[in-house]
Amino acid sequence: MTGDDHLDWVEYPHARIRFDLDTRRGRPVRFVVQLEYQIEGDWMPVARFDHDEEGEQAHDVTEEGLNMDVYRDEEKYRVVRGFPAVDLRDAPRYCKTYLEEHAGRLLRRFKEWHDPNRR
Repeated sequence: MTGDDHLDWVEYPHARIRFDLDTRRGRPVRFVVQLEYQIEGDWMPVARFDHDEEGEQAHDVTEEGLNMDVYRDEEKYRVVRGFPAVDLRDAPRYCKTYLEEHAGRLLRRFKEWHDPNRR
């Protein structure tokens, strides 16, 4: 199994996308693509796509389709569904691109909920 893990800044130094991908023979078997925001040194999840064929809390996008978890107060607040069908090999890149393109909106709502200036 091979992995591709990296971070990409969205709003340096406060917001980033964490990208974790494990593949077997070029096929994704697990991935996490998560938008995160830093408050007082702690990275908090904002929105997350994931896929895991074998984990305890497995979410297999080939069976369930893509969905995005939206977080509030570090807990899953809601699940966004209705994403287009995407081939599993293309799903990690699709999720990363989606978070990059929608980061502004997602971060604005997150900041309204958490008001980082109050802390």
